[in-house]
Amino acid sequence: MPPPRKQGTALRQQLAELRGPEVPPKALDARALAALAANPGCERRALLDGAGVNKAVLADALGSPSAFGQSQFAFMRGNAFEARVKADGGAELLRLVHERLDPGAEPPAAASVPDLAAVGPEGRAARTALALREATDAGGWALLDHPMVALDVAGSPAFLEPDAVVVHPDGTWTVVEIKSFPMLDGSADPAKVGAAARQSAVYVLALEEVAARLDPAPAVHHRVLLVCPKDFTNLPTAAAVDVRKQRAVTRRQLTRLTRIEDIARSLPEGTCFAPDLPRDELTTAVEALSATYAPECLAACELAFHCRARSRADGAVTSLGRAARAELGGLTTVEDVLAAAHGRAGDPDDPTVAALRRAAELRAEALTAAGAPAAVTEGVVCH
Repeated sequence: MPPPRKQGTALRQQLAELRGPEVPPKALDARALAALAANPGCERRALLDGAGVNKAVLADALGSPSAFGQSQFAFMRGNAFEARVKADGGAELLRLVHERLDPGAEPPAAASVPDLAAVGPEGRAARTALALREATDAGGWALLDHPMVALDVAGSPAFLEPDAVVVHPDGTWTVVEIKSFPMLDGSADPAKVGAAARQSAVYVLALEEVAARLDPAPAVHHRVLLVCPKDFTNLPTAAAVDVRKQRAVTRRQLTRLTRIEDIARSLPEGTCFAPDLPRDELTTAVEALSATYAPECLAACELAFHCRARSRADGAVTSLGRAARAELGGLTTVEDVLAAAHGRAGDPDDPTVAALRRAAELRAEALTAAGAPAAVTEGVVCH
């Protein structure tokens, strides 16, 4: 497989100018890439992440500080749980992999745990690639604890660190994601599982790039192992999660990220996102990029509060959620929805317009029957 593409000098220079002359780039991680895949239509996030802009600092400078992030307590609890899962050379972790993903293989009684220490992310990525190749050739169980893998993102390598990667005796590879949210009676919060699946899909893509450089190329399992606390205890349990859908979406979004040069070219000359700029100037620069806000952004993006305020001010229906946006078709603002519902605008043959008008009639009838004032029955409230 050819080495990752390199960004052209002109593009690197332009992205550096967008960040600010003295602002170092913020490296992309798996969480950021997974969030990009969850909102593929947001040019604002695509360019800011591609340019290495620190969105948390940017949000503070815009006057919309973000509450996005993990609490110190949750961070410590997660680290303690991960340490327990990986204790004794990862014996419990390997048992779970064997039980849930590869019960037909020999039990992982004596697995190797290679040392992955090296200088810098490039050195760690190279050491990880070597350890994966050696473990695959050895034909036994191997546990790689916090390996480092590189994924080509818009022409530059993003260095990613999965919780663990397991090499099976048949030479195949599995991503392991360890989370501190519980599995209650064998199931977990679907939203949290979905976020973990998207993050794991990023690691799968990165491992596939490593595997493609080997001959023959080992298979990377499309089912990852999600390890969580069991019920209300600190005991680990696990479930296999198929990430083929998330992998495909992430791959498409990464392909789209290669268009950041086109997005950057469309910006007004002199646009800069340096956090020390005046707030008005910084706001103008951010608003030059189109955003696709949805309530889900609050859990995934540092700029969510800023984008939510702008979305609400514009009356955009995306602030109501993606499901509502999909149902409303070509009606993009709350004002358009109200006008269609009251018969002031819209094609009556449009199924969306017809449904809105029928809903408005039913609402008015219900309020009339309840004795509501006429002024109330004439309005439609969107929340």
